[in-house]
Amino acid sequence: MDDILLQEAIERYLNHEMSEQERAYFESLRTSTPEIDQLVVEHAMFQHEMDFYASRRRMKSQLHDTYNQLLQQGVIHDGAEQSASGRIVQLFHRYKRVTGIAAAVGGAIALVISGLVVYLSPVNNNQLVQLSKDIEVIKRNQQYQGNLLNEVKSKIPENARLISGGTGFLIDTRGYLLTNAHVLKGTGAVVINEKGEEFNAAILHIDQQRDLAILKIDDSEYEPLRSLPYGIRKGKSDLGEEIFTLGYPRNDIVYGEGYLSSRSGFNSDTLTYQLQISANPGNSGGPVFNRQGEIIGVLSTRQAQAEGVAFAVKSGFIYSMLADVKKAGTSEVDHIKINNRSTLRGLDRKDQITRIENCVFFVKAYQK
Repeated sequence: MDDILLQEAIERYLNHEMSEQERAYFESLRTSTPEIDQLVVEHAMFQHEMDFYASRRRMKSQLHDTYNQLLQQGVIHDGAEQSASGRIVQLFHRYKRVTGIAAAVGGAIALVISGLVVYLSPVNNNQLVQLSKDIEVIKRNQQYQGNLLNEVKSKIPENARLISGGTGFLIDTRGYLLTNAHVLKGTGAVVINEKGEEFNAAILHIDQQRDLAILKIDDSEYEPLRSLPYGIRKGKSDLGEEIFTLGYPRNDIVYGEGYLSSRSGFNSDTLTYQLQISANPGNSGGPVFNRQGEIIGVLSTRQAQAEGVAFAVKSGFIYSMLADVKKAGTSEVDHIKINNRSTLRGLDRKDQITRIENCVFFVKAYQK
């Protein structure tokens, strides 16, 4: 599609000027073409900024016109002739209401401008939202995990205070799990599988810089799996690649799908990929798969001002984190053996999910 025609189509789409058929076709085009979707997101943000700039210009023009009218009517005067202190005091008392209104308008403009500066600031962390569950959501869900949790006593200590929650997934059949560092805000954790079975877990390592962490299920009731169906990809992934994820934004496991929309993350961050996918609190730490069933990333954050824009830590950093930990001499982590081959190739999505879901866990972090 010609660049000019594409820009015109995007403007018509954002201004709701398309017919229903045109809009449906354009939305399908957005879904199948990551470059077009990214242009739509960028153009929407650009329009927002331009609308604000135009509004500010109009307000400035109106204030200027009002000032000139008051000047012509003799209500206010310009120049040195108003230097007499008595006259200034009289004018202040006579027009202090006008002065107050002008000050209020000026204050409002200052607030709006400062807000725009914060919005456009490249280091503004408020534009990113972590996808861990907050404590209130955890408390509401504490009494049940599907119907099964109602039948068993929770393994969270009675005197413990719930801090946060998210998703984790096995990287070794013996119970080694990976999640985001920001999910583990406490001193201990329990993990729950898709059947509602709860297990005690020990926090082995937290890497704040990479936003990755390692847990190990430390529970006699846990039965290690024979093998993991998926592999963890070492190399980079392709732009536009179809992806899917499993996680716990709700009490039961939730599936989501999308595509890789950028090889870098927020503000060109090389630690993460940008994904076009729906993500909610609780998805933090969830595995991101390509269609061959390889893990290419760990879902971590989303962009607050853009619909469906999320970010995932690249899977290659799992390997580099483990290498650093092993160099430091952490014997517990030395036993981890990561599988880099997937047995899910060629399977349809439903069968892939069936084989993966028992490897993905709901993580609850607590503070004693």
